[in-house]
Amino acid sequence: MKSYRDALSLIRLIPDFPKAGILFQDITPLLSDGQAFQAIVSEIATRSSEVDFVAGVEARGFIFASAVANNLGVGFIPIRKSGKLPAQSISRSYGLEYGNSVLELHRDAFAQGSRILLIDDILATGGTITASIELIDELGGVISDVAFISEITELDGYSVIKERYPAIEIHILSR
Repeated sequence: MKSYRDALSLIRLIPDFPKAGILFQDITPLLSDGQAFQAIVSEIATRSSEVDFVAGVEARGFIFASAVANNLGVGFIPIRKSGKLPAQSISRSYGLEYGNSVLELHRDAFAQGSRILLIDDILATGGTITASIELIDELGGVISDVAFISEITELDGYSVIKERYPAIEIHILSR
C-alpha cells in the first residue's frame, strides 16, 4: 500500500493550462493508480471530524468526496456548476484564478444542522470553496472540515478561508 505522500508525488504539473500563466495540477496519474487513490481517500477520511455527509465540488472534487463518503458510510452531496441540478436549488457566483463561475446546491440536499465535510481537489484562490461554504451555510449545514489534495500556494486560498471561517479545520494533504 502506498502512503498518501507517495500518492501526492504522482500529481503532474502542466504549465499554461487552461490558459497562459496557469500551472495546472493534473491528478489523473494519481487517480489511475488504485493504491495511490485509496491512500488519499483513507487519509482524508482519517483526518475528518465525525460527519453526516461529504460534499464535493464539481468536477474533480466529486471524485474524492464520493469515495470518502463511501469510506465513511455517509451520503454524498454534489455541489454543481450552474444549470446541472434538476430540482429546486440555490446558487452562488464566485471568482476563479482564470474567470468567474456559478455553483448550485439542491435546497433539500440535507437537513438543517447536518455536519458536513467539504472536499475539493486543489485549493487555489479560495473562491470555489468559499462559495460552497456559503451555499451550505445558507441551508443550515455545519461545516467543521474542508479537505484538499493539494494547493497552489502562490494564490493564498488558505488565508482567504482562514480569515473568513476561522472555526473550520482546513486539511491540505500536500502540506
